[in-house]
Amino acid sequence: MFLTRKRAYARAGLLGNPSDGYNGKTISISVRNYCAEVVLYEWDSVEIVLADDDRAKFDSVYELARDVRLHGYYGGIRLIKATIKRFVEHCQARGIALHDRKFSVRYQTTIPRQVGLAGSSAIIVATLRCLMEFYGVQLPIDAQPMFVLLVEQEELGITVGLQDRVIQVYEGLVYMDFDASRERTVDGLRCYWYEPMDPALLPPMYVAHHETLGEPTEVFHNNIRDRFRRGDPTVIDAMTCLAAIAADGREALLAQDAERLARLIDRNFDTRRSIYALPQWQIDMVETARGCGASAKFAGSGGAILGTYNGDAMFENVRARLAAIGSRTIKPQVRE
Repeated sequence: MFLTRKRAYARAGLLGNPSDGYNGKTISISVRNYCAEVVLYEWDSVEIVLADDDRAKFDSVYELARDVRLHGYYGGIRLIKATIKRFVEHCQARGIALHDRKFSVRYQTTIPRQVGLAGSSAIIVATLRCLMEFYGVQLPIDAQPMFVLLVEQEELGITVGLQDRVIQVYEGLVYMDFDASRERTVDGLRCYWYEPMDPALLPPMYVAHHETLGEPTEVFHNNIRDRFRRGDPTVIDAMTCLAAIAADGREALLAQDAERLARLIDRNFDTRRSIYALPQWQIDMVETARGCGASAKFAGSGGAILGTYNGDAMFENVRARLAAIGSRTIKPQVRE
C-alpha cells in the first residue's frame, strides 16, 4: 500500500519583510525546530482526518473561547482541502490525467499558531509534496511557492506574500528579489529570483515567540496593503527601504559581517514600526531582547522575533528576560 510522509518547516524572516508583498526583497531562514507533517496513504475513499486543531468538542464554553483565542477559528482541514482542489484544477488545466486511486490524509503540526512562523503555509507545502508523490506529478520548484500562495489568496482569502512559501519550498537560507523586472512564468505560475545561500554564513541567532498571544496574518497586513494601493508615500518609502535592507543584508552575509547584519536587523524593525500600529506586547519582546544587547526584529507577522547575539551568556540573558514576559526562545536549526 502506498504511504508517504512529508514535512515543511517553520520559517523566520531575517530581513526585508514584509516587502515581499510589495515587489521588494527579503531574506528568510528555515526553523527546523518546528514543522508541519502530512501523511498520505492509499485508502478506499478520499478522507481528511481531523487533527487536534480541528476539534469541535470542548469541556466548557470557556475552553472553547480560550481555544479560539489561541488558534483562531480554523484548523488545517480547510488548508488541505484547498490544496487538493487547487492541485486537481492545476493538473486539469494542463491536460494532466490523475489516476483514480483514493487516499486518506492526516496532519500534525508543532509550529506555534498565529505568531508569524508560517504554520498555515507549512501545512499546504507538506500536502503539496504528498500529492506530487502520490500522483507522480512534479511542479517545478520555482513554481511551487506561487501555487501555495494562490491556495491561500484565491481559495481562502488570506492576505500573504511569497516569502514564506519560497523559504518553505527551498529551505535553508534564501535571498529573494520580487522586483517586477525579475518576474517570469514557470508552468503557468509567476515566480521571481530566488537565491539559496549557505546557512554557514549566518552568525549565532535566536528565535523567540510568545506562548499565549498572537495575531492572524490577515489582520496584520490588511491596512498596510490598502494604504500601499492608495499610493501612501510613507508606506511606499518604507517598503523601498525594507527592500534595500535585504539587499544590504545579502552583502553583509557574504562578507560575514555580523555587526552590520545586526544593525540591519534593528533598522528593519524600526522601519516597520514607522508604518504599523503595533501591540505593546510585541514591541516589548523586541525591546527586551535589545536591552540584553541582541539585535531584534519581527520574524513574521506578530508574536515572534529573531535576532543575533554575541556569546552564550547573552543568549541565556535573552532567554531568561523573554521568558519573564511570556516568550520562549530557541536557537533555530536552519539546516539538517
